[in-house]
Amino acid sequence: MNYFKNNKNRWYLGVATGVMSVCLTGVGVSESRAQSTESRVLPPVSVDAPQQRARATRAVQPRATAQRAARVTPRQTTERPPAPVAPPTTMGSTRTIGAPAPAYAGGQVARGGTLGLLGSTSVMNTPFSTVNYTSQLIEDQQARTAADTLINDASVRTSTGANGFDDTFIIRGFPVNATDVGLNGLYGLSSSQRIPAQIIERIELLKGPGALINGIAPSGAVGGGINIVTKRATETDFSRLTPFFMSSANYGLHLETSRRFGDNKEWGVRFNGVGRNGEASIDDGNFRSGLGALAIDYRGDRLRWTLDAISQNDNTDNFRPQISLSSFLGAVPAAPDARSNWYPGTKLRQKDNTIATGLEYDLTDWLTAYAGVGYREGSNYQTFPVSTSPVDALGNFSVRNAYYDSYTKTVSGNVGFRSQFETGFIGHKVNVAYTGFYQEAGNAYIQGATTTASNIYNPAPLPAVTATRTSPRLASESTLTSAAIVDTMSFLNESVLLTLGVRQQNVKVDSFSTTTGAFTSGYDANATTPLAGIVVKPWHNVSLYANYAEGLTRGTIVGAGYDNVGDVLAPYKSKQQEAGVKVDWGLITTTAALFQIARPSQIRTAGGVLGSLAYDGEQRNRGVELNAYGLILPNLRGMVSATFLKPELTNPSDPTQRGNDAAGVPDKTFSASLDWDTPWVRGLALNGRVIYTSGSYLTTANTARFPDWTRLDIGARYTTAALTGKPVTFRATIENVTGENYWLTTGTYVTVGAPRTYILSAAFDF
Repeated sequence: MNYFKNNKNRWYLGVATGVMSVCLTGVGVSESRAQSTESRVLPPVSVDAPQQRARATRAVQPRATAQRAARVTPRQTTERPPAPVAPPTTMGSTRTIGAPAPAYAGGQVARGGTLGLLGSTSVMNTPFSTVNYTSQLIEDQQARTAADTLINDASVRTSTGANGFDDTFIIRGFPVNATDVGLNGLYGLSSSQRIPAQIIERIELLKGPGALINGIAPSGAVGGGINIVTKRATETDFSRLTPFFMSSANYGLHLETSRRFGDNKEWGVRFNGVGRNGEASIDDGNFRSGLGALAIDYRGDRLRWTLDAISQNDNTDNFRPQISLSSFLGAVPAAPDARSNWYPGTKLRQKDNTIATGLEYDLTDWLTAYAGVGYREGSNYQTFPVSTSPVDALGNFSVRNAYYDSYTKTVSGNVGFRSQFETGFIGHKVNVAYTGFYQEAGNAYIQGATTTASNIYNPAPLPAVTATRTSPRLASESTLTSAAIVDTMSFLNESVLLTLGVRQQNVKVDSFSTTTGAFTSGYDANATTPLAGIVVKPWHNVSLYANYAEGLTRGTIVGAGYDNVGDVLAPYKSKQQEAGVKVDWGLITTTAALFQIARPSQIRTAGGVLGSLAYDGEQRNRGVELNAYGLILPNLRGMVSATFLKPELTNPSDPTQRGNDAAGVPDKTFSASLDWDTPWVRGLALNGRVIYTSGSYLTTANTARFPDWTRLDIGARYTTAALTGKPVTFRATIENVTGENYWLTTGTYVTVGAPRTYILSAAFDF
């Protein structure tokens, strides 16, 4: 897929596509939404009890009038074709393409979601801890990226701030890179930096290793998995224009259109285009972004097909970087002003282009074949300063400037069969699948020769890089393949659900010298990862569950910032045990979980200039999660969650650190939000959110500790049709109301959280 030359061309193409979508509305023929009230007298018949079908049929609409009134209604001389009916949800069927699981009470969280090999499943039938956020929540909280929404869960935090290099997540105390976020069930196709909120219909969060469910994550995430479900054309056609503003001076425009065509509205087109420019959350900086996303889908009686084309281009001047703190500090220095940049003058250029398609065909009423494939090209061009001496207690450090440019080319796909059938009194949901992932990655690391003294509170200009900036060259090739089978067996009218599965995985990684192109190292390994899970429902609204899962992680390819850059560490396994309870009280769902995840610990070794990345014993995270969400009162929606964690080092090379906490992992996190429709002004809603993260240790020695922090967000929205005759929604949000300065950390590698940020928007339907 060719790159666009600049943001202007990209925006023109987006607008042209949106206008085309609007104009095509005239091609369709308007159809009545009312059904005939004609009554027909049918002879009595007897039928056998129907067997459960894997592919749901179109629902029959109830008659609009009473039977007595229908008898006197005159027969229509010209019958109109029946109005198209919204397709039934995919939840519980062999389908995953189509209408997603319905929203739960309050509309902020869905009743279920797609879960890889387990298909589209209800939360109450899943032997894992999952949360599925809706586009309604994303819009009402004015999220810019997926990270802005995921922090509603206390088990999720980020280690990078807004206007940084990417969105790196921490789930259950383990890092999950942006490269490990799935797009409609496939790894490697979403942006390797951040997922724009404008393309998202659902954010599906799985907590814990998901190697059997989703296959090997490209960067080896074990704490959890994130899947993005992209927007599709809705049953109701609309066009929407949303101008928006973000402090201190970033302006933008979002155009969105949705249309369905055909006799039964089987064809759908949805477009999202975004352009923005101006100073964002860093003084003297600039964030310029262009996004174009086109989604096409077809839904027939047995065949369903989707196509996504996404182009994203972000240019950031003075982006928010990370920096190393000294591991010998007795106390952590205070975080600097969040609107400052200790590396002034940094530049970051990021481009991503993705095209992906998915296909499902119902071979029978109980068997569906599916396949998906996608391709993505991404590139990053950035200044990459390195602190040659880390930050001391007074904020002093020395810095050497560099360029670190990179690219990736990724192909990802899957193919398989989903089925639902019965053997005697046992129901089965069987999925057999094969997945494949190939990625070529290259980089160029050009380091300057000059070192400059600086301070995080009073930074000096970056020294110039006088060496020639070269183009990225091949650095690695990664091939991940797997074959899997899973069976969810149901007993006693689905009051007991037992899931058993296994995935055979192969990991092949080769590393090459970016100077000579010669092969330097690599490995070719395979492993079998099992899964076992059980759900027991003593009552219809209560689910007791437990699971055992293993994850296989590709060995880390050491990146810039370490002395052993380019080395390939060995692959490893992680293991999780979890048990919990979920209760659906009707309008509120509560969950509680106990879990343990163990994996090899990674550290930055002492010695050399920057230290080396290496394994060091085992890190075992044990924790408790508590969650509640739903409709608290008729007009009051809410979510609350808490996580208590013990990130213990069980087998470090230094015996004096046995039992210490892992570096950079907080032991307590809380998230809570409310959204209230006010009774005194129709259409006015107020919302608020509180995010708390406890302190964590700077190093595994546990001698110095980061302070805890609390962030408060507030907002309001007002919806009216009085201005144009169609809905107009005004939104205003203040994030970090109190202007807290705080560290985001994974140990000695840190950045600061975003400052107080004002966000305004007005969405006009037309």
